[in-house]
Amino acid sequence: MPRNVYFSQAVRSEQNLYEDLIVESLKIYGQDVYYIPRTLVNRDSILNEDPSSKFDDAYLMEAYIENVDGFEGSGDLYSKFGLEIRDEATFIISRKSWNYAVGLHENKAKPSEGDLLFLPMTNSFFEISYVEDDSPFFQLSNLPVYKLTCSLFEYSDEDFETGVGEIDDKTGAQAYQLGMDVTVTGGNHFEHSEIVTQELVPASGGTAAIKIFGEVQTITKTSDVAATISVSNIGVSGSETYRQFIASASKPLIGGTSTNSCVITKVYDIGDNSENVMPQDGAAQNVAFETLGDNFIDFTESNPFGDPSETY
Repeated sequence: MPRNVYFSQAVRSEQNLYEDLIVESLKIYGQDVYYIPRTLVNRDSILNEDPSSKFDDAYLMEAYIENVDGFEGSGDLYSKFGLEIRDEATFIISRKSWNYAVGLHENKAKPSEGDLLFLPMTNSFFEISYVEDDSPFFQLSNLPVYKLTCSLFEYSDEDFETGVGEIDDKTGAQAYQLGMDVTVTGGNHFEHSEIVTQELVPASGGTAAIKIFGEVQTITKTSDVAATISVSNIGVSGSETYRQFIASASKPLIGGTSTNSCVITKVYDIGDNSENVMPQDGAAQNVAFETLGDNFIDFTESNPFGDPSETY
């Protein structure tokens, strides 16, 4: 027989009270996190991925880490490829808080797989791999929370321009960085995190100018008039043909903040066999691996056994 109509499990006032208690509990026992939506730039419909995703917003909200004994997952693994950290975590967030902090601004109905959470407590990024939206299952005929299953995010040169310095500086420091030597006038060096631009082709006859730009990550002053800098988040405007800074006295590098003008005297690449190719990372040993790798068989550079077509 049908249930008793005089007893309701969906009293709105009780649902609101239950939801408010959950929000208050998350604010007491949770952690501050930044919710970072992923923006798809050039989605591949075949592989269903977007290699050029960008993250241009970050929203502060509270979240409860369900893993009370520490992060889950495979933990820290040491292999021939180096140290891999495969931490996983489950975050519980309030639907009400998420809608207010994120949903209204992003015009999204719910959190999405692929979005990120930045946890300032551990200074780490987590990527959402699954969104559970019905647990606990209809308490008081209501679903007040999202349960986000996340894994540690592996950065691969995505563009971060969230406006939160703590996030943008951290990702910028891990991005691909191009090293170059520059000369300055009167000690007017660039500033850290400054956007620098080099005009490769000037505008003429109604044609748009072609400029390449990047963000200064490191500055090593070798003298009052010279320095070695590294630039990340490199992009181009006006054409996709040009993707590289060039050493040229007639094409100065201009600082967007300081307005200083510098001349690029050398642009480093992998073949330069120098620590200026990329910033030395003591943990990753990126420079040492590339340069010392020439002392043993390295299939990434050439086939040490010759071209098999010679024997056929």
